[in-house]
Amino acid sequence: MAQRREPLERELLALGWYHDNLTRHAAEALLLSNGQDGSYLLRKSNEREDLYSLSVRGKDSVKHFHVEHTGTSFKFGFNEFSSLKELVMHFANQPLIGSETGTLIVLKHPYPRQVEEPSIYESVRVHTAMQTGRTESDLVPNAPSLGTKEGYLIKQGKIVKNWKTRWFTLHRNELKYFKDQTATEPIRALDLTECSAVQFDYSQERVNCFCLVFPLRTYYLCAKTGIEADEWIKILRWKLSQIRKQLEERSATLSS
Repeated sequence: MAQRREPLERELLALGWYHDNLTRHAAEALLLSNGQDGSYLLRKSNEREDLYSLSVRGKDSVKHFHVEHTGTSFKFGFNEFSSLKELVMHFANQPLIGSETGTLIVLKHPYPRQVEEPSIYESVRVHTAMQTGRTESDLVPNAPSLGTKEGYLIKQGKIVKNWKTRWFTLHRNELKYFKDQTATEPIRALDLTECSAVQFDYSQERVNCFCLVFPLRTYYLCAKTGIEADEWIKILRWKLSQIRKQLEERSATLSS
């Protein structure tokens, strides 16, 4: 039996989005805090050795689906697939299920076992803490962002200095803002390689404000709470430090 499982374990580990012994609560915490609609991961099920759980994020919830390994194929409900890659390809186009809000859940974004961009919050410690069996209510509010962040911020207009709520997403070196969370096209994408500073701002009549300094414009943003503003500032500053580090390494390579 152990010999038969060895090729399967190799196949699973090769996927990159297989999380082995991640608990149900930890999977929910990771996907709700750091994922997006359509983010998914695979983990072992506690029920049987041949069962796995596919955890998928919908709008504001995570659904868990059984995947059974028969020895030669993977059974998912009434469907059967020769490999997990085939299963994912199928459900990337065919909805798994409709959520309570009527949104169709499809597999879009594999949640990586190894996060490409380590966070300012020590991602290894976080992943370890996730697997200590704490309850979902403990985990979700405390699960930090792993190199990405999204949320609503209030932004000051460029010409008319009024304030409007916008949906912001941070990924790699790009900060985008949208009219709201449902919008598919951003109003603007800010290239953080051009940003010189991120800092708290006390010049506005609002609280929990911070600014991003670019050559042609300074962007003024406000968060709902001081903690949230601090989180945005910390991760944006970390991004800028990473960008500077990469430029210094590139410069050193060219000059050597």
